[in-house]
Amino acid sequence: MTIARTDDIAAQPATTLKLYELAGADEAVRFSPHCWKIRMALAHKGLGAERVAWRFTEKDVIAFSGQGLVPVLVDGEAVVSDSWRIAEYLEERFPHPSLFGGDTGRAVARFVNSWADGTLVPAIAKVITLDIHGGIAAKDRDYFRLSREKRFGMSLEAFTADIAAALRGLRQALGPLRFTLRQQPFICGAAPAYADYCVFGMMMWARCISPVELLDPDDPVFSWRDRLLQAHGGLARDAPRVK
Repeated sequence: MTIARTDDIAAQPATTLKLYELAGADEAVRFSPHCWKIRMALAHKGLGAERVAWRFTEKDVIAFSGQGLVPVLVDGEAVVSDSWRIAEYLEERFPHPSLFGGDTGRAVARFVNSWADGTLVPAIAKVITLDIHGGIAAKDRDYFRLSREKRFGMSLEAFTADIAAALRGLRQALGPLRFTLRQQPFICGAAPAYADYCVFGMMMWARCISPVELLDPDDPVFSWRDRLLQAHGGLARDAPRVK
């Protein structure tokens, strides 16, 4: 199966897009699942952007956006935060090729996005949170530990104490996706679109920051992930990872 490379897609209008992304201690390592959704969405539309490394404690750097989280997309005078709202903005600003395939596809993608955020984020966090702490900039570590331990109600070490059980829970949660991918190559059918990127962002979160393999090689989800790693000229495959 051939997935279009970025340079195979019809040229878009000239832009000066800027994307603020979460970075690790090595600023080349960009590991946020939500930023990866937008990286893939931009590639899907054949768009480039200036990529700005941002870290957890640099709230002042994105204060202009009115909030303190990434991704943040800047397009001239427009400033958009939150990955879902950025995807909708890109769809309106650059309609072709579509991320959603119409209103029905947009509604389904919204569900998949909510499922990934609500189910996969907490499941994967139980596997990789301590690795995140080890892979981020030194200036971020106290903030990360204190904020996450408050959220989890326990130490990072306790939260990630049973990775084997966490992996079993994650793989069980992937059951509906696995069943779908036995019938078709992508969530969106014959080719990937935004619903795929919503889930793939979670896989890139782990891939970039942790050495733990989330999936069994014989899992249809593993094969789907591999197809997306190769998509858009190997954009995700070649992304720097924590060493």
